[in-house]
Amino acid sequence: MSFELMAPLMFLSLVVVLLLGYPVAFSLGAVGLGFAFLGMHYGYLNLGLLQNIPLRIFDTMQNQLLLAIPFFTLMGLILERSGMAEDLLDTIGQLFGSLRGGLAYAVIFVGALLAATTGIVAASVIAMGLISLPIMLRYGYSPRLATGVIAASGTLAQIIPPSLVLIVMADQLGVSVGDMYKAAFVPGFMLTGLYVLYVLLTTLLNPKAAPALPPEARPFAGYERGALLGLLSYLVLALIPWGLSLLNLPSSPWLDLLLLGLGVAITLYLLWRNPLFARVFRVMIPPLVLIFLVLGTIFLGIATPTEGGAMGAVGALLMALSRRRLNRELLTQALRETAKLTSFVVFILVGSRIFSLVFYGIDGDLWVAELLKNLPGGELGFLLLVNLFVFFLAFFLDYFEIAFIILPLLAPAVKAMDINLIYFGVLLGVNLQTSFMHPPFGFALFYLRSVAPKSVSTVDIYWGAVPFILIQLLMVLILLLFPGIVYAFLG
Repeated sequence: MSFELMAPLMFLSLVVVLLLGYPVAFSLGAVGLGFAFLGMHYGYLNLGLLQNIPLRIFDTMQNQLLLAIPFFTLMGLILERSGMAEDLLDTIGQLFGSLRGGLAYAVIFVGALLAATTGIVAASVIAMGLISLPIMLRYGYSPRLATGVIAASGTLAQIIPPSLVLIVMADQLGVSVGDMYKAAFVPGFMLTGLYVLYVLLTTLLNPKAAPALPPEARPFAGYERGALLGLLSYLVLALIPWGLSLLNLPSSPWLDLLLLGLGVAITLYLLWRNPLFARVFRVMIPPLVLIFLVLGTIFLGIATPTEGGAMGAVGALLMALSRRRLNRELLTQALRETAKLTSFVVFILVGSRIFSLVFYGIDGDLWVAELLKNLPGGELGFLLLVNLFVFFLAFFLDYFEIAFIILPLLAPAVKAMDINLIYFGVLLGVNLQTSFMHPPFGFALFYLRSVAPKSVSTVDIYWGAVPFILIQLLMVLILLLFPGIVYAFLG
């Protein structure tokens, strides 16, 4: 066997083994070791290469950045099991209930909020499917629109910080997690806005697909508009100083105090006059405080992602305790699931280290770099092809597997073409959202199918996902054409 054939054969062997259904971590390790022995048999490699495997594994275990994964996972699981999603969906559903498509807007809003606190797709989709889907169907929503909105809103946890996949991608690309979070902030909320726009267009073109809630289903009927305006004004006033600091624009303590005073005055007035706003305020303030505690400290450089995750986990425990939901059973379940997910990630990471060590030993990185650099269309052609490749690969692999297998192979070519690694990571992060929405293997669709009523067919769930997959691909195209969006908060 010639040396030039080793790298392509190794890559193809991995694809075949994965398609046969073997666990990813063991497939990576087995293919890596198999080709290491094959390379030694033909004299292309020596035994000294394998002696580096323990060093690479111990180096991985000493990476403190990876501690953020169990911290953020524990935070998300505690919040999901403490009833926060249920309270948010019920309250925000009342806030938007008088509007056509109001429940869909509430699901998108809560999905974004859950993404910024839990960061876990499964938790978001299952919680919203259990709570919102029966209500939406009861009041005449189209099953396809209802299921599509829930599945798509749950996948926002992939791109809105503190996304777990952004942590993994930052580690694989060798860039700052804080910078990756800042870069993903605007694209994540732009995607949320596109979901809202789609629901708005649907209600205009087909009002029967998403009717408003009848008055008898709205105990706070008549108070919605005032509560909504109050909430928006409060959020705008609260976010102005933070936005100025993120954009490195000048701000003064007097401006901050003035905005704080206005926010407090509006809040006190509405708490006194508007019972719905009082409920919204009580339900939303704790998660918003937690978001600032985690993301605000990371964005402002006060805490590292690992420290932010630790504070978030403690904050989630305190929130559950304040709601009187924290008990031994909840804590045991959350810790067990955290250990499972963390072990899953670590084993894949160990297998990927073995695979990449051997792949680099047979000059696989040079093979991939030369293959991609010779593509027509230059940088844009390269990015288009890579995104198409990842899109179709996501039919068969989940986001962790793609991040651990594909990113290390693409990174050398990205560096050689002088493409910003943070931009590349966010671009693929948006693309990888589709991995949860692909019929027939999308995990978000499976999660939703497991909790959806029998009256909702699997075909409806699949067709409901299609418009949102197209919206996600549109967001990828927007980032390709306007890369400056990614750098809005990077300074």
